[in-house]
Amino acid sequence: MSIKIKALGVTKIFPTRNGPVLAIQNFNLEVKEGEFVCIVGPSGCGKSTFLRILSGLIEPTSGEINLGSGQKGGPLQNIVFQEYAIFPWKTVIDNVAFGLQMRGLPRRERQEIASDWLRKVGLVKFAHSYPHQLSGGMKQRVSMARAFANDPEILLMDEPLGALDAQTRVVLQGELIRLWEASRKTVVYVTHSIEEAVWLGDRVVLMTAHPGTNKIEFDVPFPRPRSFALTTATEFGQLTYSIWQELQGEVQQAMEQQG
Repeated sequence: MSIKIKALGVTKIFPTRNGPVLAIQNFNLEVKEGEFVCIVGPSGCGKSTFLRILSGLIEPTSGEINLGSGQKGGPLQNIVFQEYAIFPWKTVIDNVAFGLQMRGLPRRERQEIASDWLRKVGLVKFAHSYPHQLSGGMKQRVSMARAFANDPEILLMDEPLGALDAQTRVVLQGELIRLWEASRKTVVYVTHSIEEAVWLGDRVVLMTAHPGTNKIEFDVPFPRPRSFALTTATEFGQLTYSIWQELQGEVQQAMEQQG
């Protein structure tokens, strides 16, 4: 598989009143086309900052970002946030169709595509509802449907399920696996949850405490398709524990920095 994302020596410094803050230092990442890579690290290590650099929302202070492009007509990347970044004044179907509208697709075509994705995420009955009428889990399904409907080459996901209750989170993790299995988009997924990273990802990349840089990577050996039953396997528990052993020192350091 070809390399879809290559980040080399990425560093980000933010100016503040108290002087420059080094958020990320010399971070490197390669992601193959169709790979699902999860980034895990302690709070404040720069995971979300790196994702915003990949999305083009902010520029790195130094380093290189190369995003391989092979698709014609669609956007290069879409980002899904934790905060249900959908428009409160638009209906569900118009939210899902928004990216298609920005690309200039005719109304009938974008409505057909949006309706298809609403079927895939189980929200057909709410197509003409507004976000304030939806639960948190339903709002996030709208966000996911919008991202997939826009047919990007790369999906960037910044703790998209982090604000949900445990039961809803498990349901949407399974939903995300199902949607990804059907499309095999290249995904970079930021999460605090080791279990989530192991269930979803092909590879788990650990970042150090602030300033964030590479700590270690773990390949996830479990075959696909995956179901929630995987989380009960001895091998699943062993891998999550091995990752925690590498991460716990960084978490402790981050807590001391914040204190």
